[in-house]
Amino acid sequence: MNTMLLQNGRIIDSANNLDCIGDVLIEHGVVAQISQTPIDFDGDTIDCTDCIISPGLIDIHVHFREPSNGKHEETIETGCASAIAGGFTTVCTMPNTTPAIDTPELVIQSIETANAIGLCRVLPTACATLERKGEQIAPIAELVAAGAIAITDDGDVVEDDAMMQAVLEQCREHNVPFMQHCQDPKETLGGVMNAGKAQQELGYGPWPRSAEESVIARDIGLNETIGASWHAQHLSSGGSVTLIREAQEKKIPISGEASPHHLLLTDEACKKIGTMAKMNPPLREKHDIALIKEGIVDGTITILATDHAPHPLATKELPFADASFGIVGLDCALALYARALLADNTIDWPHMLAMMTVQPASLINRQDLGQLRVGDKADITIIDPNCQWTIQSEEFSSRARNCPFDGWDVSCKAIATIYGGKIVFEALGSRIARCENTQ
Repeated sequence: MNTMLLQNGRIIDSANNLDCIGDVLIEHGVVAQISQTPIDFDGDTIDCTDCIISPGLIDIHVHFREPSNGKHEETIETGCASAIAGGFTTVCTMPNTTPAIDTPELVIQSIETANAIGLCRVLPTACATLERKGEQIAPIAELVAAGAIAITDDGDVVEDDAMMQAVLEQCREHNVPFMQHCQDPKETLGGVMNAGKAQQELGYGPWPRSAEESVIARDIGLNETIGASWHAQHLSSGGSVTLIREAQEKKIPISGEASPHHLLLTDEACKKIGTMAKMNPPLREKHDIALIKEGIVDGTITILATDHAPHPLATKELPFADASFGIVGLDCALALYARALLADNTIDWPHMLAMMTVQPASLINRQDLGQLRVGDKADITIIDPNCQWTIQSEEFSSRARNCPFDGWDVSCKAIATIYGGKIVFEALGSRIARCENTQ
């Protein structure tokens, strides 16, 4: 079914300053009509009363682990299933796979695999350096031509200044953003959690804020004259927000993203839930969360991204120092963002959805995504903002269960995900009734 009417929902399209009650008609997989008055339609209708009709959500930072040598890793298929369960119609996959995505052939393979599955749009990023080793620049021109939408060595920083400069110059030349994993490895040797009181009490290795902030400061200096689109991944430090804000005031093309865990959890969680709270970068403190929220309010941080990082439970059951970094996030991200940013009125729905639609689309130069326009492919997320549910990781579509929010009671859920005019996900027990009109 790729022809249907979405009826009587709150349509929020931040790209076009649209926030109204109305109908959206989908015909043959594209948006055919958007109206604030009822559309006369004889066909399949979805009653969206009390729900939000949004452009399909976009997550520019996920790890799907394919290709991989592991038998229990996330795959493109399971990752896509997780994405649509969370309301995402487009995801950008990171290249820290086995082997790393550093050839045009691997970029094309990722795209073709996702297209064959057909659940959502997968846009791969590709490596900045060969094998992510930081020693030899990757063939950025060829990677972009093959379909890479961003360049990153995510999981590792591009440490050498000259190499970083060369990468930025290539990114500018080929009009593709660079996404930086901001971690100076010299400052994090043996580090596993935020340097602070909780870390000292637990006796684990410290991971200082300066490890993140120093990379951002270095890259701002390099990029001031180059002018490439530079993006900071998974910001954790309040000081990082200040650095980015100051760079933006100088008109340096710098952006940043915030993840659910860095908005809702502090390093105190390491005491309570152990390795499920082990992140890279680590959870910080309450004042860091406050400064990240300030950055969201004033527009310094424009994108919300999960850093969906699935791991087999066995790697999370190791001692803290040896356990894997990271958590899964796609299935429950929308509810977590709502809890972090809407529940206390930090921002409103149009602002939050902009950070999950048009803003990430703009960063990756995909103006065809992240908005609702007549003639565009019908990628749409229907959201029940009042849906009460409990996060249960065993019910996730992801292969992984490494979620620190397991058992949390939350409000808000994506109850239907439409990709290319086709309903690819609909929540069980949804209040949305799909009916066949036979007149």
